[in-house]
Amino acid sequence: MRTGSVRAIGIMLIAVGFFSVMDAGLKHLSTEYPTMEIVALRSAASIPFLLASIAWAGAWGRLRITNPWLYVGRAAIGVLMLSSFIYSVSEQALTDSYAIFMSAPLMVAVASRIVLGERIPARRWVAIVVGLLGVIVALKPSAAHMISLGGMAAFISAVCYAVGVLLIRLMSRTDSAYAMVLWYMVIICIASLALAAPHWQPVPSSHWPWIVFVGLTGAIAQYLLTVAFRLAPASKVAPFEYTAMVWGLLLDYFVFAISPLPRVLIGGAIVVVGGLYLIWDEHRADPVVSPAS
Repeated sequence: MRTGSVRAIGIMLIAVGFFSVMDAGLKHLSTEYPTMEIVALRSAASIPFLLASIAWAGAWGRLRITNPWLYVGRAAIGVLMLSSFIYSVSEQALTDSYAIFMSAPLMVAVASRIVLGERIPARRWVAIVVGLLGVIVALKPSAAHMISLGGMAAFISAVCYAVGVLLIRLMSRTDSAYAMVLWYMVIICIASLALAAPHWQPVPSSHWPWIVFVGLTGAIAQYLLTVAFRLAPASKVAPFEYTAMVWGLLLDYFVFAISPLPRVLIGGAIVVVGGLYLIWDEHRADPVVSPAS
């Protein structure tokens, strides 16, 4: 239904804003700590805010889970996604990472058709191919050095994101958004703490405000993302992830004093064009789609 889709799109736009601001915090912390420790700190700092939200809503009875193995699998993918993205932004500008990560909505569109059976008209495959060409431009392929490690990490993160979205759609058929977000963070926290323990670095008090900031923005963003994908088909919501490119440009310029390279702007623009076409095509299509709830 169009009403549910419009609401989902609005929620997704807000989620992307919070994720982008959180990413700036992760980039700042990436200069101080090992990647896996940052994943652990980010997830651990989000849990108190999620618990407070659940308590405020009186939603303790909605934390039941139907298939624990889906949660374990999603959390494992989440650890890889977060660690890959943190490594990526530690090696390059936010905009560079976003230009490559923006292939994720296109992957979601493809996978949602194949795995979930969500209808995607044939003409929309053109936009998907165009978007992937944009990713290739942003990756700056060359005979001597096909892709950077930071670029490859961003691409791996994008693949994990797409798989995670499919799992959200599957899990939302039986479980609440509160359950999906809380247990996702709890499992990620436990796994990342175990992996980070051998190389753990002490956290000085001066860094705790940053960690709290990352935890709060991450908790809000993850909850909103989950709600958005519960309300509408993945292929409708995912393209609005492209607005992260605008956030990345602004944060790089005003926070990190980094100007984007021409290839990143060109490649990112191509990817965004592919995504905007998907959005336009969704509005042309028949809006009679029942959202998962």
